[in-house]
Parts: sequence; structure tokens; C-alpha cells
Amino acid sequence: MLFNLFAKTNGNWKDDTLSGLTVALALVPEAIAFSFIAGVDPIVGLWSAVFLGLITSSFGGRPGMISGATGAIAVVVAKVVSIGNETGLARGIEDLGMQYLFATLMLAGTIQALVAVFKLGRFIRLVPHPVMMGFVNGLAILILFAQFASFKSVDGQWLPQSELMVMGALALLTMIIIQFFPKLTKAVPSILVAIVTVGLISYFDLVTTKTVSDVLFEGTGSSELKGSLPVWGWPGDILWDLETLILIGGVAVTVATVGLIESLMTLQLIDDLTETRGQGNRECYAQGGANFLSGLFGGMGGCAMIGQSLINIKSGGRGRMSGVVAALTLAVFILVGGPVIGQIPIAALVGVMFMVVIGTFEWATFSTFGKVPMSDIFVILAVMLITVLMHNLALAVISGVILSALVFAWKSAQHVRLFPHDTDDGVRVYSLQGVLYFGSVREFAERLTPANDPDNIIIDFKHARVADYSSLEVLTAVTRRYRKAGKNVRLRHLSTDCQKMIAAAGSLVEIEVADDDPHYSVALI
Repeated sequence: MLFNLFAKTNGNWKDDTLSGLTVALALVPEAIAFSFIAGVDPIVGLWSAVFLGLITSSFGGRPGMISGATGAIAVVVAKVVSIGNETGLARGIEDLGMQYLFATLMLAGTIQALVAVFKLGRFIRLVPHPVMMGFVNGLAILILFAQFASFKSVDGQWLPQSELMVMGALALLTMIIIQFFPKLTKAVPSILVAIVTVGLISYFDLVTTKTVSDVLFEGTGSSELKGSLPVWGWPGDILWDLETLILIGGVAVTVATVGLIESLMTLQLIDDLTETRGQGNRECYAQGGANFLSGLFGGMGGCAMIGQSLINIKSGGRGRMSGVVAALTLAVFILVGGPVIGQIPIAALVGVMFMVVIGTFEWATFSTFGKVPMSDIFVILAVMLITVLMHNLALAVISGVILSALVFAWKSAQHVRLFPHDTDDGVRVYSLQGVLYFGSVREFAERLTPANDPDNIIIDFKHARVADYSSLEVLTAVTRRYRKAGKNVRLRHLSTDCQKMIAAAGSLVEIEVADDDPHYSVALI
């Protein structure tokens, strides 16, 4: 990597506590920004970060991973908030949009918990490495592009040149401190030192620059960050007709899917960085419970946050305490620490995220060109482009897995080989090598020509596998072709499971059982 941001270290209470404080500072501006995207009050987004962070850090399957309000979930739930507000306006109910949101989150949390019950979280291990590389690279680019908004005013125009230069200089100072401070001492996280240093420069009016309070004022008209403890509430004003069920149910499924994919992909990324292994199913339980409670207590939901998780790892956070400290510190910020947080320069947080981008991007991608199959490079680029262009991480991962599966099926279909030889008694034996499945059955069938073969044919499966129903169908079809030509075909060296599978399917194949039949199980696809 260009910078050694993720050196392996062992976590401890001191590192986790200091790292948690650092992460809490980084959570504030993003939680506020995502609240605006979802169309809810910033306090809603902040409390969501508290709920998600506290519950997943305490009970989740990946110590050191940070969860909170995310842009992907904010974009999805904005729909139910908007439609709920419109329906509430017609019915004279002021907060119906929020009730729609809370119901959606509770249903999404339930779905995520069911995914854990059926142990589906383990399937994240099936994501190929090219998909992971494309996902990480696309995410790094998205994080980079997202920082440019900080250099613009509320109307989307670039800030004056003097302000841009000040912010750029402070962001660069932040990056320099993060990179080189560890050479002096590693007792304190360099990110925390950088934020405090740049914050003091702004606080003592050495420079004038954009702060968290300015961002809050642009979005709400108030520069103060303060709130009270969340109150339990139930979405009791919703009329559960078919249209509402379809709306809330559909969005809930999307929230659950996007949240789990992002969380499990983040879990795998942190696994790779820390050379440890998290528990996917346990994380699904925690994400489901956190989202359910987030909806019950007035949050906007969320999932794992890759940027903040990487900040935590970079700062030395490895244990559950880092996430717990981050969540509790954020709660203190909401209740009493608003004025302090409001003074943090946005440039300092932008500098932190720039370093996260540098550390996240897989620079080894450039060295893969010409050294790995072009199909893998195609998958990397496709996932990266979908992530950047569609801003949909779940869609990018699913598309990448499908592409990888199609590439695998195509290559496997080309690896089926038939080697014929004739015995002394005039029987032609075809030795089959490879896996007979839906992708290879056509090539297998086309290589058998009953008109050119003798009366007795044996297909030897000693070095092959019968994998699925498509292979049974092609064997039946081949047998019928030979019998129609007045010839006989038999199968040899099929395992007992394969024989039972063919018999149960009602195949017309005559099975020859040999003493040296292998003993393996059929893989049903």
C-alpha cells in the first residue's frame, strides 16, 4: 500500500478507548449528512449511530467494526418517509412519515434476524476475491467523491478560493499528522491528535474555516447540536392496507438486504486487515436487533460503516470496547457536548477521510493487469463501476457474484473431456473427465455420435462427477439416442449416491456397478 495504515496490532483497553473517542468525532458529520438525505432531523441520525454502534459492538460478530447511520440506508428509507409525510398531511397527522420509517426498520430488523436464524450469513464467504477488490476500490472512490461536498456551499457552488485554500491546507495538515505522528509515539491515535490540533487552530481563530456548526446551520437553520434521550414509540397511526404493506414491506426487504451485504462485506474486509475471523451469523443477529430497536426508539437505522471501521482499525481499536466507547461518547455529544463538537473544522474530518481512501483502495489492482485472467480483471472493473455509478453497494456485489459464477460456469463447461478407446471385444469406452452439470451437458452430448459408434458403449465416470438434474436429463437423452439407433449404452464407476439419484429420477440408463466404484456424494445444485 502507498501508506501503511493498517499495521497489525493487538488491541487493549487504552487503544480501544482512545480509538472510540476518535470514531465518535468522525461519526457526527456523516450522521448529520445522512439524516438530511433521509429527510429526518439530524438528532434521529445521531441516535441511530448510537443504537447501531452500541448494540453491534456489544453483541455483533466482528469486534472493532463500527455501525451507524449510513448513506445507503438513508437513500432507501427516504422513500417511506416522503410517502408517509404526504399521507400524514392528507390525514392531518404530523409525524406519520416517521412512523412509516419506524415500522420499516422494525420489519427490516426482523428479516435480518431471520437470516441469522437460517444461518445464511455464512454465504458471504462465497464472494470471490475479484468482487471484493472491485467493491473496496469502488467504495474508496465513493468516499473520495463524497468529501468534495464539504468544499461547496449549501447551493452546490464551490466555496471562494481563499476558503478552499484554507480548507485544503488544513486537510493536508491533518493527513501529514496522521501519517507521521506515529513515528514520534503510538501512545495516542494519530487521527485523534490530528483532529484536536486542527480544531485548536480553528478555535483560537488562527484561521477561519467551515465547522460542524456551519454544516448543521446550512441544513437546519440552527448551529446548535443538542438533544434529549430517545423515547419509546409505536407506529400506531398507520393504516395497514395493501398499498401500505407493499410499500413498507418492499422497502424493509431492501433495507435488510443492503444492510447485511454492506455489513458482511465490511466484516470480511476487517477480517483481512486484522488477520482474524468474525462471525457472520452473529453479526446478522446484532444488525437485526439494532435496527429493530433503532426503529422502536426513533432512529433511522443503518449498518456497518466501512470508513469509520477503518478509522477505528487505524487508530488501534480491535476489541468491542472501541465501538462501545464510540457509541457512548456520541450519546454524550448529543446530550451535553454539542458546543465542543460544533467547533471541529470540517477540513480535519475531510483529511481523515482522505487518508481512509488511500488506505482502503487496493493499489495492487494495477499490478494484476497482465498477470491474472482477463475475466477476473473484468469482474473487478465491473463491480467498481457499478459501485461508483449506481451508488448501490449491494447491487454491485450481487452483480459481481453473478458475473463470477457465469465466468466459472463458462470455463468449467470447457473442461469436460471425453477420451474414447476400444476394447478387444468391440466395446467402445468413453472416459469422462470433469464435472457434468448444466453448463457442460451440451458439449458432452454433442461429442457422442451414435451413428459412428459400435453397438455397445460404456461411459466411464471414474474421473467425473454427476452434479445436477441437467446432467441426469442429458444422460437419459443420450441413452434414448443410442437405443433409437439400436445400440446399448452403460455407465460405469458411478458412486452409490449417483446410482440412487438416477434410479429415483426414472432414468433409462443401465448402470454397471464395478468393484472399484468411488464413494463420494452428489452435489445437488
